[in-house]
Amino acid sequence: MKKIGVFYSFRSGKTAKVAEKLIEKLGKENAEGVDVDNAWDKEFKQYSSYIFGVPTWFDGELPSYWDELVPMLEDLDFKNKKVAIFGNGDQVKYAENFGDAVGIMAELISGLGATLVGFTSTDGYKFEASKACRDKQFVGLVIDFENQAKQNEQRIEKWAVQLSNEFM
Repeated sequence: MKKIGVFYSFRSGKTAKVAEKLIEKLGKENAEGVDVDNAWDKEFKQYSSYIFGVPTWFDGELPSYWDELVPMLEDLDFKNKKVAIFGNGDQVKYAENFGDAVGIMAELISGLGATLVGFTSTDGYKFEASKACRDKQFVGLVIDFENQAKQNEQRIEKWAVQLSNEFM
């Protein structure tokens, strides 16, 4: 497996926790963190596989640090590249847009030619709507620290194993 770039904001506490656990589970020889706050096209060009950490802000938006990178991402070639996406959400307070940023990023990046990997089941979640859902699955991993923190470790572990196989 080629080294995977795990892009996330090092300043985003909960997202950073998930990213660091993923890197640990995948192995530092296989995955390395990249601070999206300081990433430019040269950082993205170093990898052929990616994991993007995109928490949902406000009422279903991408965080500003990702939103600002969209024009640059649109200029990159993602054909023949695999991308997995994870993010955080609150299925109680934001039930109508739970984990939307994962879906927004998935739509953007697949539209640029990337192959999405890491789809997960929506079983065990209770929410009204999510842009992260496709055919009764999330287009990545959605974590809810506020309401299901006890399930995070198991979900991350399972996803890391899945990604190890899908990135091969």
